[in-house]
Amino acid sequence: MWVTTFHSACARMLRADAERLGYSRGFTIYDQADSLRMLKRCLGELGVDPKRYPPRRRSEQDLRCQEPAPRPTAYGEMQVGGFEEVVAEVFPLYEKRMLEANAMDFDDLLVRAVNALELFEEVRERWRRTFRHVLVDEYQDTNHANTGSSSCSRPSTAT
Repeated sequence: MWVTTFHSACARMLRADAERLGYSRGFTIYDQADSLRMLKRCLGELGVDPKRYPPRRRSEQDLRCQEPAPRPTAYGEMQVGGFEEVVAEVFPLYEKRMLEANAMDFDDLLVRAVNALELFEEVRERWRRTFRHVLVDEYQDTNHANTGSSSCSRPSTAT
């Protein structure tokens, strides 16, 4: 029996399945400050003015699964200006650099666990056999990533 948070459970699951997504089992978990540094690095690589588009953690979080914000890849498809264009350009680089660093941020823990479950039948079956029941306390505080909806899932950038 596990009694844990979503993030802790997903990290534990990913230690077993991270290699399928291009990470090693010993991946690093970036905290908010680490993620912000990586985001700033990516903005710098792309020559984006950080004064015009400040790299705030909340903005990066909005790019992921906060409702009703669209997925980051959707920003490029929307063909809107300013912030959305920067997001469409920076976010794929952020994910690439995180994979290269063998690192996941707190949001990645949730999304990558969902990716592994959605993409790999054997992973799904192993966890289905491992847990007969799952009880989620405070369910009203969950979002699509927590509940396994693919509307928030980002496919792995690993090839």
